[in-house]
Amino acid sequence: MAEQPQPISPLKNFFAGGFGGVCLVFVGHPLDTIKVRLQTQPKPQPGQPPLYSGTFDCLRKTLVGEGIRGLYRGMAAPIVGVTPMFAVCFFGFGLGKRLQQRKPDDVLTYPQLFAAGMLSGVFTTVIMAPGERIKCLLQIQAATGETKYSGSLDCAKQLYREAGIRGVYKGTVLTLMRDVPASGMYFMTYEWLKNILTPEGKSVSDLSVPRILFAGGLAGIFNWAVAIPPDVLKSRFQTAPAGKYPNGFRDVLRELIREEGVASLYKGFTAVMIRAFPANAACFLGFEVAMKFLNWIAPNL
Repeated sequence: MAEQPQPISPLKNFFAGGFGGVCLVFVGHPLDTIKVRLQTQPKPQPGQPPLYSGTFDCLRKTLVGEGIRGLYRGMAAPIVGVTPMFAVCFFGFGLGKRLQQRKPDDVLTYPQLFAAGMLSGVFTTVIMAPGERIKCLLQIQAATGETKYSGSLDCAKQLYREAGIRGVYKGTVLTLMRDVPASGMYFMTYEWLKNILTPEGKSVSDLSVPRILFAGGLAGIFNWAVAIPPDVLKSRFQTAPAGKYPNGFRDVLRELIREEGVASLYKGFTAVMIRAFPANAACFLGFEVAMKFLNWIAPNL
């Protein structure tokens, strides 16, 4: 296995991870909007067609009805959250690696990298859960024809006014169920691909841009292959009226399986997979470029 990264610099990880997260949101948000609308569309009445027949139908209707801005509904919430979230995410992964090293130069196994990635998922949930809640509500309100929230801040204020902090953090357990195993897969896959793509005698830090893009994009595919079922449950639960699912995700799961079958757990699969590669390729490339820049201007930071 190729060499491990240098010791963690929290400040460098903050800026590099934040820049990578901004790159991910900007590239991936349009298809995230489509994914959420597909996952949360109401069940059609007997004899009536569904609101969206699939990914491309949702894309077409969104563009026709709302223009390109419709694809970026709710982006303010994840943009505001990406810098601390990805800082914590990449820091958490690095910390997870350090905790498993007996010596600074120890090379970790892939199961150990998976465990370190899972720790990053725990760290990010505190920031991710309210951002996801606000984002999902803003993404679906255009489809319902009702404008309840004027923006991210207004949505957060109304949620807090209606149900306190619990209303803002609704869906936290499902966010954990999605992000902990998915983050383990995400980082382990990225490290594995970087290692196998590194030419003999070269360093991982010298990987070319196309190879970083490929490793990051494929890591995103593996991440979402794990994350889609809990993500569907999370989107349904976070956008449901208060009190609809008193037993949490178990009620959501039972309703989905009973009414729409197991396949409903993979709603939005096409949109997710189309989004996963470019968005996560952009994220890891942004992170690597920012980290190299920070190492150049402040090598001892």
